[in-house]
Amino acid sequence: MRRHASPAVPPVIAATLVCLSALLVPAQNAGPADTTQWRQDLAAWRTQREANISSPDGWLTLIGLEWLKPGVNTVGSAADNHIRIRAQAPDHIGLLTVSAKSLQILAPTGGFPPDLTIDGAPARDGLLAADDAKPNTIAWHGLTMVVLHRGARYALRIKDADSPTRAAFHGLNWYPPDPHFRIAARWIPYNPPHTEKIPTIIGNTLNLPSPGVAEFTLNGKTLHLEPVIEGEDQSVLFFILRDQTSQSTTYEAARFLHTGLPDHGLASPGILELDFNKLENPPCAYTPYATCPLPPEQNRLPISIPAGEERYPH
Repeated sequence: MRRHASPAVPPVIAATLVCLSALLVPAQNAGPADTTQWRQDLAAWRTQREANISSPDGWLTLIGLEWLKPGVNTVGSAADNHIRIRAQAPDHIGLLTVSAKSLQILAPTGGFPPDLTIDGAPARDGLLAADDAKPNTIAWHGLTMVVLHRGARYALRIKDADSPTRAAFHGLNWYPPDPHFRIAARWIPYNPPHTEKIPTIIGNTLNLPSPGVAEFTLNGKTLHLEPVIEGEDQSVLFFILRDQTSQSTTYEAARFLHTGLPDHGLASPGILELDFNKLENPPCAYTPYATCPLPPEQNRLPISIPAGEERYPH
């Protein structure tokens, strides 16, 4: 992983930022009415976050991540399967067949189990998509499975709506809302945008586009965070970061922050709101079966940000 120096700012952008600095009013200095609305919006966002985590297909339902081998992989709850599902499930669900050119599902001896569906329709032999944006979903009652492409391999992700982890959910832990950590950052675009190499917890690397860098001052330090764009949604910036609270009160590996776009778009200098009160844990904080990205070196901050989501105690 390369280490970035502070980004060089072209003269024309530097001049623009000088003008912006006169207009830049930190978000934490907003008036009482704005702060009241912000607190209400933040409370609603946190409530929705907890609902998403504990939903029937949320991260608490993830019970397995099984790597597929080339050739035939039998799947089911019976002991003779290559991939054994340790939850209520049919003895034999199907055969996931991996070749150099395709991924397909075939019926086991005796046919697919009753009520097994693929994307809501009765299960049939055929090709499967392993695209992260829209993989085919194999389902049986509260059990769902998708095949994901990870590097040069395929993995079967298994979720169970009745998982013990979901049943034991007792809510998330949050730092109290603090307007001090609601920051108006300077947006410095990359011209042209470049590709950032993002490491993951399973050892592979993601190549994701990075359109620029957010520069901000917090507790007397000037800091930089580089976002990436994940998937096809160009309207959301995705920050993967770690700060010094990871040594004590927040998840050790990373936290995530999703934001909207800068006020003048991605290609022009401008202002970007970073509300660290919306920092959230990655899926790996709730289950050992997720494949989370890790922060690049430039997003490992030398300060503490006691805001947002704290560690989830299992």
